[in-house]
Amino acid sequence: MTEPLPSWRERAGKAAVLEFVGRVTAEDVPVEERIAVFDNDGTLWCEKPMPIQLDFILRRLVVMAEHDQELRTRQPWQAAYTRDYDWLNAVITDHYRGDDSGVTVLAVGVLAAFADVTVEEFEAGADQFLRTARHPTLDRDYLACSYAPMVELLAYLAVNGFRSYIVSGGGRDFMRPISHDVYGIPRQRVIGSGVSLIWKHDGVRGAIVRRAEADVLDDGPEKPVQIWNRVGRRPLLAAGNSNGDIPMLQFAEQPDRPSLRLLLRHDDAAREFDYVAGAEQALELADANRWTVVSIEKDWATVFPSLPDQVG
Repeated sequence: MTEPLPSWRERAGKAAVLEFVGRVTAEDVPVEERIAVFDNDGTLWCEKPMPIQLDFILRRLVVMAEHDQELRTRQPWQAAYTRDYDWLNAVITDHYRGDDSGVTVLAVGVLAAFADVTVEEFEAGADQFLRTARHPTLDRDYLACSYAPMVELLAYLAVNGFRSYIVSGGGRDFMRPISHDVYGIPRQRVIGSGVSLIWKHDGVRGAIVRRAEADVLDDGPEKPVQIWNRVGRRPLLAAGNSNGDIPMLQFAEQPDRPSLRLLLRHDDAAREFDYVAGAEQALELADANRWTVVSIEKDWATVFPSLPDQVG
């Protein structure tokens, strides 16, 4: 029999996962209750030096700025055009610290980038980008930036009757094209942020078109709401890595069922990145709430899949 979770070291993180799954099966928890939810950026794949979707959007903003000189003087087009990644990273960090002033500015460009594009056109562009673009510093394709230990965890849960969902602040329609190939999670189990959509009938098949308006920002307290809207149950397992995942981790508290809350700590500068910005509150709450903190440096023998196994 193959040893489960081979990329995990024999430490507390792996032990907590095995003990949790063992309790679920020993107590014969009904399969329909075996729900697991996972953040994506920084939990299932790398989010530094910027979230992968932000790179996709910035490339579009650069194209827009190249065709409109006036945009080069306005944020976020200016940051995209001049490659001012410090401004962009500050926006993300400030967001997780509760300051959304920069996010409001960034959102204007994010929403405008793909306005009036059909959902199929957007998906095709996202799929092509994800299968061809490379990470700027890790010398690997973006689709090879998923965390091998987390992919193993998803497979292990599936074997034990769990249904896993992605619950991300990132774009739902950005992740859907690759969720099955990378994580084994079907597209209908991807929960994320989205823009307002409208149906337009062209006399033939019609189309769903993206609008330059936000619909759902699936972060913070919105995560449990969207889990309930889409799943209708509290999860038994929740995994995240930032302050934005705190409500989702709290939502996975079960009074009469086994439960597991995983908080990923980015502390491995040699193999990935070392940072706590945006996760300070979550790390402080971990001990008091009996969450299992998983150290990339200490708990994982391998971080990324081997390069010959790249997807795409």
